[in-house]
Amino acid sequence: MEEFLTKYGTIVWLVALAVFFYLFFIRPQQKQQKQRVEMLNNLKKGDKVLNHGGMIGTIIEVQEDKFIVRLGDKVEVPMVKEGIARKLND
Repeated sequence: MEEFLTKYGTIVWLVALAVFFYLFFIRPQQKQQKQRVEMLNNLKKGDKVLNHGGMIGTIIEVQEDKFIVRLGDKVEVPMVKEGIARKLND
């Protein structure tokens, strides 16, 4: 056993470190990114959203890569999908 650790100890630690990073950093980030893409693809007309700038609005039109969002009376702005932070629950 001691001979094995002498020869391969460093490699074992590097593999263990790689597994740790994958399980605790990379995998959760991939899961969060997948949920975000799913949320953006499921947005529809009438959903209330919060953009990254802190403005709350209602989607009035869905286009391929952007939304038209109503922020107030007679205020409609186009927003790219990446600019939406989250969907708000009513």
